[in-house]
Amino acid sequence: MEFEAWWLILLAVFFTLGWLAARVDIKHVLSDSKLLPRQYFEGLNHLLSDRTDKAVEVFVDLARNHSETVELQFALGHLFRRKGEIERAIRMHQKLLDRPELRPYDKQSAQYELALDFMKAGLFDRAEELFARLDETEFARAARRHLLDIYQQEKEWKKAIEVAQQLRDTSHTYQHEIAEFYCELANQAAIKSQPSEAHQYLQQALAEHRKCVRANLILGDLAAAEGRFEDAIECWLRIESQDHRFLPFAARKLLDAYDRLNRAEEGTALVRGFLATYPELDMLDVVYERIAATESGALAYDWLREELRRNPTMPGLVKLLDAQAAAAPPERKAELDVTLRLVHDATRGLSMYHCASCGFKARQYFWRCPACNDWESFLPARGQLKH
Repeated sequence: MEFEAWWLILLAVFFTLGWLAARVDIKHVLSDSKLLPRQYFEGLNHLLSDRTDKAVEVFVDLARNHSETVELQFALGHLFRRKGEIERAIRMHQKLLDRPELRPYDKQSAQYELALDFMKAGLFDRAEELFARLDETEFARAARRHLLDIYQQEKEWKKAIEVAQQLRDTSHTYQHEIAEFYCELANQAAIKSQPSEAHQYLQQALAEHRKCVRANLILGDLAAAEGRFEDAIECWLRIESQDHRFLPFAARKLLDAYDRLNRAEEGTALVRGFLATYPELDMLDVVYERIAATESGALAYDWLREELRRNPTMPGLVKLLDAQAAAAPPERKAELDVTLRLVHDATRGLSMYHCASCGFKARQYFWRCPACNDWESFLPARGQLKH
């Protein structure tokens, strides 16, 4: 009984202390809220109701009459930028930076926000300068991410590599992006007729990311341009071990290289073997074109019809109808054209490349998505044959 009595006393004490603490906290919150102007809550209500224009009006008036409200001025600058009123956002954040009594953290925050304003306005040089000044601050990592965006937009690939290397951590190694930056540098060097420099960049790309298909594609192109077709073939064949889905990107190049080496039959057998192992639409197109060019349209048509019996797909059917329409007599061609147009419309999505990150569709393959700017996000096959 004595043990239970002590517990009752302790419970009563803890309850009393908790009640007093809650009273103190509530009084503190109420006293703080009384210090805030009524307009602050009015503006907040407009924001919560998605009435941004009304909120801006209220906060502008509030900032004019209460210049000491730093947080409010930050919020107002953000609202201006969100509404597209970049000049007003710049003025607001510049005004904050000019305040001598501003705490170091607030000054850095204003500098970061001003850099975002310049970036939104397309003034990349001014944004870059401000982001660079934040290197040793709490905003350093966020600033570097924006610098990376700027360098990619301006095609400053060496600077992009440097920043990406600073950003890499266990959650994101940036190896895909850095390898792509080296590939971009290689393309620039190739355009300037600097093949040795381009080759060096591509080796760095593969050292960064050994499965960088694009690097081997370009290495093969450089070798072929110099007449080193054996070396070119070796580069392109490495793609199979990197990602076989990209083999169609090299298939026509391979056929041309084998032709120049007077080994056309070997080249044809190679791409037909790829199709048998990796039955994808793009490789089907390559083989069909090869048979039509080296043998005859009739043989190519018979081969395609037989291939579709083994691997039936809608894109393959479109290819077959195309071949039928091309060879049909005039009185039959009009009828086939109507059928072909209807099937084309129904299967349009199957003949396009898709970005795995944002879903953007395009007839052309992009190493970097034009919509979301992700690298290597496009799936390499337009329409896939069933395995």
